[in-house]
Amino acid sequence: MPASPSRLRVAVVGTGGIVTGAHLAALRAQSDRAELIAAVDIDAGRLAAFQEAAGPGVQGFSDLSAMLDTARPDLVLIGTPPSLHREQTIAALKSGAWVLCEKPLCLSLAEYDEIAAAEDAAPGFASVLFQHRYGSGAVHARRLISGGELGDPLVAHCQTTWYRDRAYYAVPWRGRWATEGGGPTMGHGIHQFDLLLHLLGDWSEVRAMAGRLVHDVESEDVSSALIRFEHGAMATVVNSVLSPDEVSRIRIDCADATVELTHLYGHQNDSWTYTPRPGLADDDPRVTQWRTPAADVPSSHAAQLGALLDAYERGVRPPGSGPDARRTLEFAAALYKSAFSGRPVHAGEITPGDPYYTSMHGDHPDWAPKEQQ
Repeated sequence: MPASPSRLRVAVVGTGGIVTGAHLAALRAQSDRAELIAAVDIDAGRLAAFQEAAGPGVQGFSDLSAMLDTARPDLVLIGTPPSLHREQTIAALKSGAWVLCEKPLCLSLAEYDEIAAAEDAAPGFASVLFQHRYGSGAVHARRLISGGELGDPLVAHCQTTWYRDRAYYAVPWRGRWATEGGGPTMGHGIHQFDLLLHLLGDWSEVRAMAGRLVHDVESEDVSSALIRFEHGAMATVVNSVLSPDEVSRIRIDCADATVELTHLYGHQNDSWTYTPRPGLADDDPRVTQWRTPAADVPSSHAAQLGALLDAYERGVRPPGSGPDARRTLEFAAALYKSAFSGRPVHAGEITPGDPYYTSMHGDHPDWAPKEQQ
């Protein structure tokens, strides 16, 4: 079945749980603007099950290059394990497609810069999925903070305290630097600290620690960092897969109010609270406006896909791409470098020639895979 000329032709790469669930739901929510035409997976049974779930008209392929040559999609959604993201993203860009890829977009700053170079030589853009930015509560909070309506940001806390058991790490690519890129810093907490950076802007300095306290894996199972932002605010970030009472939380104390987000895997407007400073009454018109976003849009893949489609229609760089997305990956690299080196790391210092530019473990003898030592 040919795609409607008024809708983008979309292909998915990987047909595991995240694609079958979140991506397929997002495409259905945006079905007036996007049409799924193809899917790629090396597992024939999984691919067939996905095609049945997706409905008629979705061609199946076992090879990405064959799909790109045959289907010629406008947009490629990538939901494969992280070690495949760089190669698959570059291939899609070279074919002329735009890309929306699951986090992390790649495993190092060096890989990110390869993708940026491919973008420069192609008509499309590559975005990374950070869906928590796109709920109406996050959009509202960012507008208030960046516009100064809450006063200067001063102190912040960012918490991703989740729980993953040993069975979780039985999946061969998890917990390994070469295939996952890191532990909860890269694979779990990255959603929350991306949102923190989205709300507060550029960071200038990181001091961090990391540990391998429970799980027998290459990467960390907990990390913690102190951050200084360019405008002077200071924050803590905790990333854990050791926490039985699971929660995702961001709290930002501004001069006139505290804004707090508490959720687990997604948020709505009622996940956000605004507490005015002492002396500012609850019925003050400013406080009422803080607590009432114009709409209630949950954070989701559908919300981010909608923002990307808006950018595609305007022919402009989509959110979550370019230097904006690189900043989040650079923060992760800086956290690892600070944790493993025991010293502060400043924005911009991890450049070609720095071991943390090419891998998150930085070839540190206590953390690099044994076969590399």
